[in-house]
Amino acid sequence: MSDKSVDNKSSKKSGFIQRLISGIVLVAILLVIIITGGPVLLVSMGIISIIGMWELYRVFNVHKKLAGIFGYVFCALFYANLQFGFLRETYLLFVVFLIVELAIFVFSYPNYKAEQIMAVFFGLFYVGVMISFIYQTRCLPNNGAFVVWLIFCCSWGADTCAYCVGMLFGKHKMSPKLSPKKSVEGAIGGIVGAALIAAIYLIIVRNYMNIVWLDIVILSGVVAVGAFISIIGDLAASAIKRFYDIKDYGKLIPGHGGILDRFDSVIITAPIIYMLSFYFA
Repeated sequence: MSDKSVDNKSSKKSGFIQRLISGIVLVAILLVIIITGGPVLLVSMGIISIIGMWELYRVFNVHKKLAGIFGYVFCALFYANLQFGFLRETYLLFVVFLIVELAIFVFSYPNYKAEQIMAVFFGLFYVGVMISFIYQTRCLPNNGAFVVWLIFCCSWGADTCAYCVGMLFGKHKMSPKLSPKKSVEGAIGGIVGAALIAAIYLIIVRNYMNIVWLDIVILSGVVAVGAFISIIGDLAASAIKRFYDIKDYGKLIPGHGGILDRFDSVIITAPIIYMLSFYFA
């Protein structure tokens, strides 16, 4: 065996250990934050959203420009409104935000490209608003404290199961040009695995949630749908990276990349779980 092969194996092993440790730390932090809930969760999700927006804005080179700065400001206002409710019609906040962005575009012309202004507006929705549904799900009456974990069952649970099944049985490429390592078998394994993880979790907490077996079946089905949609979120985030030729959105989480690299599937599953499981919360 050549020295190069030994170095490659050692590097992969080191990378796996780093990824595993940082993943455990991340989960432990999230456990504390989500269980605590309330203002702690709200502020944490707000910070995570702004970091994620910064990562996305950096792709379009607006992360340090006035247009991007107003994106962060309005994200903070959006989260403050979730807590204090000073604006009943939340959509008005985004109308004002759009007007501000268009004003920056017009009065600083030609400093910005049209796609940069659109990216700033998109970033607030794609990252800030979507991630906020973790907090909004946690705040649902009665069972919000339990339902919120279904978001991670159908995102991170699906990711883990898809990776394992894909490594063992993956033969048919799901999207060869966009993500050549992902397989159809892995996707199916991720969806089924996420539903099973959710079912086990719901069986454990069923007495606390006061739900019957039919509810467990329905909610597991909801997680399966969420897991399927999480694939879209994962591939969408990958598509942006591919298009702009970047490997990771950031380096905040060792072995994982940035916030968007780790929360790409959570971003799209959080509102889905919120909407589909509203009845049970």
